Amino acid sequence: MDKSILKKLSYGMYIITSKEQNLLVGCTANSVMQINSDTVAISLNNANYTTKVILEQKKFAINILPNNTDIELIKTFGFKKSNEVNKFANVSYEIIDEVPIISNTCGYIICTLNNKIQTNTHTIILGKIINLKQTNSLEAMTYKYYQENLKGTTNKTAPTYQSEKKTTTKNVFVCKICGYRYETDALELPDDFKCPMCGVGKEYFEKL
Repeated sequence: MDKSILKKLSYGMYIITSKEQNLLVGCTANSVMQINSDTVAISLNNANYTTKVILEQKKFAINILPNNTDIELIKTFGFKKSNEVNKFANVSYEIIDEVPIISNTCGYIICTLNNKIQTNTHTIILGKIINLKQTNSLEAMTYKYYQENLKGTTNKTAPTYQSEKKTTTKNVFVCKICGYRYETDALELPDDFKCPMCGVGKEYFEKL
């Protein structure tokens, strides 16, 4: 089955945030949809810690990323876990309606959980809008812009992830955490090798 047509669908780039007591959580997402004038839907992987917190705390924010977003911000929220790393350590933010709102974005939409639909891999979360604001006139980043201009990769837990088949004469090592592919003439990775996307060591890489 040829899934290439799915790449013709339109997606944006967002950071979904929430709060669990004193723990701030968040993850990168590309599947957000307006259902009606006061309802939006987001799709998050069931394994994301952010998903767990949203379902428990029943409140979240959609931070809309502009084209000038630093790719390191996207990587931090997209390839690391909120219960293992403080993703907000080097991020400017403020707390609004009890959830963290990231600075220097196009704006934000704050929602309370209205309903959910679970699949075997992802949860579709329906949120009722309780607050929203456009903070500037910057152009919102699309998923296509992220891939083509920032050369961004897709976390294998993302709804839009598709494995790519490549033909190469080099040895290929794939990160089991984020799906990053590293090609080299060497037979093995060096002991101090770190994934440039999510930062894990060589022990998390699998040789194809």
